[in-house]
Amino acid sequence: MPVNYARRLTAPARSSDANAHLGYMLAFVAGAINAGGFLAVQRYTSHMTGVVSAMADDLVLGAHALVLTGLGMLLAFMAGAACTAIMVHYGRRRALHSVYALPLMLEALLLLCFGLLGARLAPAGELPMSATVMLLSFIMGLQNALITKLSHAEIRTTHITGIVTDIGIELGKMMYWNRAALAPVQANRQRLAVLAMLASCFFVGGIAGAFGFSHLGYVATVPLALALMTLAIMPLLDDVKNIATRKQ
Repeated sequence: MPVNYARRLTAPARSSDANAHLGYMLAFVAGAINAGGFLAVQRYTSHMTGVVSAMADDLVLGAHALVLTGLGMLLAFMAGAACTAIMVHYGRRRALHSVYALPLMLEALLLLCFGLLGARLAPAGELPMSATVMLLSFIMGLQNALITKLSHAEIRTTHITGIVTDIGIELGKMMYWNRAALAPVQANRQRLAVLAMLASCFFVGGIAGAFGFSHLGYVATVPLALALMTLAIMPLLDDVKNIATRKQ
């Protein structure tokens, strides 16, 4: 990955193009974690709609342990989002180059831990498995809050319900029959292309994650972690250099 390209994707100064390209990469990662993670822990961890619905079902069915697991996932997702908010505001207050790279690096390190330690924890019993579910939920909350903040909520990557809804809206605009006397209804074709690409990246990431985990196991997440580290490392190094220069 070219250094300047990676820097542009995580730079404090944002552009719609940079937001979209970063969104594509993170949508791929989220799809891979969601699908591969399901094979690992039998839970989808990237969207909380299903988690809350499952909690309601489990409560009615008397599966109270599963209700607590779902609650833990929900709280972990929220904690990840809160963690991103703290890091982003910390970086903004100090004008750091790594304002958006900090959450990405944390996500990469946590994914690396999951990939390298997951296989050892899995046979150890239900408690380590529950911790693994919480870890994946935390990672997804971390990522979703990051792309939400830097794109001003225009792009989401950990679930595609909103993406598919927006695709439908734009398609509806395209098919609308405009009358000459009224202001025309026009679809945003550029936004439609971005939305379609986000959904495609999530799907392709899901295929890659499921294939990787079924053939390689937990270690399949290591390449994802390394890719995120590649994105995050340059802004962090820039901040280290600036700190060193100030001390001289």
